[in-house]
Amino acid sequence: MLSIAVVILNWNGKTLLEQFLPSVVTYSPEAHIYVADNASTDNSIAFLKQHYPKVTIIQNSTNGGYAKGYNDALKHVNEDIYCLLNSDVEVTKDWLQPIKKRFKTSNETAIIQPKILDYHNKTHFEYAGAGGGFIDKYGFPYCRGRIFNTIEKDTNQYQNSEIFWASGACLFVRSSVFKQLNGFDERYFAHFEEIDFCWRAFNLNFSTYCETESIIYHVGGATLHNTNSQKTYLNFRNSLFTLVKNASGNLFHIIFTRLTIDGIAGLKFLASFKFSHFIAILKAHLSFYLALPYYLKQRKKLKQQKQYYSIKSIVWSYFIKGKQRFSQF
Repeated sequence: MLSIAVVILNWNGKTLLEQFLPSVVTYSPEAHIYVADNASTDNSIAFLKQHYPKVTIIQNSTNGGYAKGYNDALKHVNEDIYCLLNSDVEVTKDWLQPIKKRFKTSNETAIIQPKILDYHNKTHFEYAGAGGGFIDKYGFPYCRGRIFNTIEKDTNQYQNSEIFWASGACLFVRSSVFKQLNGFDERYFAHFEEIDFCWRAFNLNFSTYCETESIIYHVGGATLHNTNSQKTYLNFRNSLFTLVKNASGNLFHIIFTRLTIDGIAGLKFLASFKFSHFIAILKAHLSFYLALPYYLKQRKKLKQQKQYYSIKSIVWSYFIKGKQRFSQF
């Protein structure tokens, strides 16, 4: 019998815990529920102790973001399956049953995400993960049900399927695989760490899966909104880190092309008077250059699979060819 730990990372999120923890507690009777607190300064801990005494609290000494926060917390978790769940997620009745069944019947499946719908618009997919993620040659992620800012209505058009990456909003992983991969890259702090993690798993021949019979509703952006330039910085920087570590082929050509596309994106921000986002891309590139020697060393230690993408450029397909739905590919 596989044991499951639902681990919710919290940082000053008492309001989110008040709103979303009840559904997790109600609909996860077979799981051990943890809240991993990233050194919150609000009264999250007092709230949990008063209202949810059966929830296990793990208190991290610092706010190391998503990556270090989970790496530190999971050292104290002994279950077979880790469910890394954002604090702004509403789960549904029996959401764990299809996940458990998939892990039991498919030994090669290492990572699973459920179908992720929008909490504020429950007929549509949610940006962060949707129906399962993929990546193009140059490190741009996209999902079944979401490509860039085009969000599809969920009509059950995407069924159970192997995917390339699972969303960090709700990511199930075998504890043995998490340990074998040495967890998340703590230099990322937040954003893109789950894609790097799944890519490293892929390069070791582990499978990632989207279980669409399990459904959750995600708010998204509750911690760091899309309009925040810090999110732009982390996404651009961390995606470059991920490419260097994991992409096979002519790395110079891949990175040069990617940097060129980033430059165009920066000019678009500049033309739209979004100066903080333009500066964020410049800072991301500077940080990338400074960290490049370290990540080139990491690349030598890691395995790279030859074919990691099915679409060469999602940017070209979306903006030039007008293909805005996953079903068009």
